[in-house]
Amino acid sequence: MPSFFSHFNKIINCSVRTLKSVESFHSSSTLLLNHNQQATGVPSPSRIQKLIASQSDPLVAKEIFDLASNAHPGFRHSYATYQTLILKLGRCRHFTLMNSLLSRLKSDRGYTITPSLFTHIIRIYGDANLPDKALKTFYTILEFNIKPHTKQLNVILEILVSQRTHLRPAFDLFKSAHRYDVSPNVESYNILMRAFCSNNDLSIAYNLFNQMPKRDIVPNVESYRILMQGLCRKSQVNRAVELLDDMWNKGFVPDSLTYTTVLNSLCRKKKLREAYKLLCRMKVKGCNPDIVHYNTVILGFCRENRAHDACKVLEDMPANGCLPNLVSYRTLVGGLCNQGLYNEAKSYLDLMTSKGFSPHVSVLHVLINGLCNVGKIEDACCVLEGMLKSGEAPHFETWMDVVNRVCEVESERLDKVLKVEIQPNTRIVDAGVDLQKYLLRKARLRQESKSLTGKIRILSIDGGGATDGILVAKSILHLESSLPPS
Repeated sequence: MPSFFSHFNKIINCSVRTLKSVESFHSSSTLLLNHNQQATGVPSPSRIQKLIASQSDPLVAKEIFDLASNAHPGFRHSYATYQTLILKLGRCRHFTLMNSLLSRLKSDRGYTITPSLFTHIIRIYGDANLPDKALKTFYTILEFNIKPHTKQLNVILEILVSQRTHLRPAFDLFKSAHRYDVSPNVESYNILMRAFCSNNDLSIAYNLFNQMPKRDIVPNVESYRILMQGLCRKSQVNRAVELLDDMWNKGFVPDSLTYTTVLNSLCRKKKLREAYKLLCRMKVKGCNPDIVHYNTVILGFCRENRAHDACKVLEDMPANGCLPNLVSYRTLVGGLCNQGLYNEAKSYLDLMTSKGFSPHVSVLHVLINGLCNVGKIEDACCVLEGMLKSGEAPHFETWMDVVNRVCEVESERLDKVLKVEIQPNTRIVDAGVDLQKYLLRKARLRQESKSLTGKIRILSIDGGGATDGILVAKSILHLESSLPPS
């Protein structure tokens, strides 16, 4: 066996002392427990187990296992060694060697085999996408005279239902579990209910749900949620609401996801009144609405052109301990713009930016376009100025909306601003730089004008001379006429 020992020595050199022969293997202190070594030189089973566990190559681990067995006819591996090597081989997809070792373990009646070993093997087959072998392992457990556990049943069910083609074998195993003295629990039912709902077999899922009380199994919150999700996907939102009432009546506290499912379905079915009532009842029923719940209802109102109702929902949020976020404001501003409520949209836009939120470019485009269409050029320019200051890049269409409207109002002034003529092939950066300077200077002008106007008012109140007032007024006119400098 020279080739074997050269390979074995290479591995041992990395972790323990070099083994030059079977005899050195017998006596090497690196393979023996320092104070438990037998007089015969037989290595400790626990030391062999640790050595095998430390190997990254499962085939080398298997060689060490065989070497320890063959070198000493009386040597007996521990059960921990068997389990370590079986799982190491399985995880590396050496299934033939794994099953051979499992058969060897089965033939030796001196070991007490734990059910957890088979749970790991079932998961290994599941990870390898081998559902048939996972199912076969369930029956292999019986060959070892071990009673399968409900946990193992559930692991196999999860693996089987992950593939639509194995949904029927999963259901057959579930129905026959009692023959093997295995009792399905609420998780078993939930696994199958979820699978049948996803497969659009809602009637089977409903039957499973109704069977649980007959088997002395109490459905949990997940059971209700799974069925509600299935009902909502089939647009049966009324039945989902009935289940929600049933939960409340039986003392269950629905979780956040359950409420989200029902709220979203109610909004999509345009049952906005019922959605808002449910939002208000949540807190009373022990679940504080979160940002997802509020945003779901805000979006529902905006989709149906009821932005004013959405405003009310948003305004209620702080009092209920939930602050609007970026999505809340973006949805609301977009909904107001879609209804032509541009003044309200700009107000919420200002509120949004004051709280540090940045509106989406598409929302700003709709708002600017709407303000231009109703003749509010100054407001449109203010929104565009805000975009430029925040570093946002406006759409080409946004620029054209503003440019066209400003051209209609201030054509002579704009001729001095733009150094290029805007045409279909004009790069927006060429015209945008000059227009940006124009808008920013105009903003500064407004601030200076307000300051000078305030001085006029002060002069009037203090009874200042008419000459001083005229000089200030002339200064304002001069600022107006000088915008923009060439």
